[in-house]
Amino acid sequence: MTLTFERPTETVVSATVESLRATYGERTVTTHAVREQHSHGEGMQDAGLPDVVVFPESNEEIASILKLCNQARIPVIAYGTGTSLEGHLKALYGGVCLDLSRMAKVLEINAEDLDCRVQAGVTREQLNLDIRHTGLFFPIDPGANASIGGMSATRASGTNAVRYGTMRENILGLTVVTPDGRIIRTGTRARKSSAGYDLTRLYIGSEGTLGIITEIQLKLYGVPERVSAAVCQFDDLREAVNAVITAMQLGIPMARIELLDEVQMKASIQYSKLEGFEPRPTLFMEFHGTDAYVAEQIEQMKSITADFGGSDYRFADKQEDRTKLWKARHDAYWAGMNYIPGKQAFSTDTCVPISRLADSVMAAKAEVAKSGLVCMIVGHVGDGNFHVLITFDPNSSDERNRAELAADRIAHIAIGMGGTCTGEHGIGIHKLEVLKVEHGEGVDVMRTIKQALDPHNIMNPGKTIPMQ
Repeated sequence: MTLTFERPTETVVSATVESLRATYGERTVTTHAVREQHSHGEGMQDAGLPDVVVFPESNEEIASILKLCNQARIPVIAYGTGTSLEGHLKALYGGVCLDLSRMAKVLEINAEDLDCRVQAGVTREQLNLDIRHTGLFFPIDPGANASIGGMSATRASGTNAVRYGTMRENILGLTVVTPDGRIIRTGTRARKSSAGYDLTRLYIGSEGTLGIITEIQLKLYGVPERVSAAVCQFDDLREAVNAVITAMQLGIPMARIELLDEVQMKASIQYSKLEGFEPRPTLFMEFHGTDAYVAEQIEQMKSITADFGGSDYRFADKQEDRTKLWKARHDAYWAGMNYIPGKQAFSTDTCVPISRLADSVMAAKAEVAKSGLVCMIVGHVGDGNFHVLITFDPNSSDERNRAELAADRIAHIAIGMGGTCTGEHGIGIHKLEVLKVEHGEGVDVMRTIKQALDPHNIMNPGKTIPMQ
């Protein structure tokens, strides 16, 4: 099966924009600056400008906009906070960008049932601020202060995934507006169901290609009695990763366990002003639980890391110390982007079975070394997921080609080890070809689903699923 899309005539596009302006007034924006802002995420800065940016404020408004665009065959791209990395926001065929930032209400909190319902524009930091009085928190933390809608659409993960799972495991249900303007609810507040097809999981990770996610029913968790963060450094990268593998195989319930290789650590020390650390392979860890349970986990990890040549631990038990430590980890992307003056960088991610993690990490470093480029590795290694940030000269097409080739080979390495080309970034436009390698004939089934739910291919066309 082949998916196709042809941009409508400029007359049709102009008429659609004017119709939107007549209905939504100043919330319909066509200035170049706003369109450029909405033309890309935090990945490669190749812009693809939409024709117009609209700021809807309700499910009904989104439904009306989609009906109009579906009739006119105008593309629609959803926009949250613009933190995606794989080109999800690039308007390949122009069209309407729906900025959901005005749909940012926490609609209900059910503390007794450990769940809540939020609009798509709510950010993870906003949510945790709004629910802190309940003694609960939402654990998914991809680093960026992303919107919950965007995190759902890309099936986001993050530093806490090893303990609490990804967005897939923490969404109970969704409100979705379909391409033809229907508003549907998937899932319930129940923790399990056997009722019909699992539409919730279908829309999670669909990257805006099947409909617009407008509301999300989320699981919440009790704030732990004690939280303790620790840092351990190693002389050898493989040994650091082997320590993680051993911990996971022994079932130590880490809340977070993050790896920074020696290059990333050097960049982070410079960028985040980390004092007292050396540019060596480093594990950032966090333990949640009761005092006794946390103490037990720490002692177990100390024994493991010592066996693999790890240093003594540096602890951060106070909230402000943990915040500083994890901010440095979350800023690793920006540290890498600023590591070499005049260079740009892009991040790719893969995920492999935990037993193959060390092999995959070392193979990835070797692959980039062949290209002659500088790379750094940072990862949520507790679940086998890591990121490779590859630097290149933006004025050199040769260096960019070498960087993209290295990223492609890293994806193939992961797939060959029984893993995936992306653990959390998604496919976007950058991993369309390697998706075919990973899923084979399954990609054609994905096209069939796309064709059935979006027959005119207006929802973020050219992304996530190869057109042919």
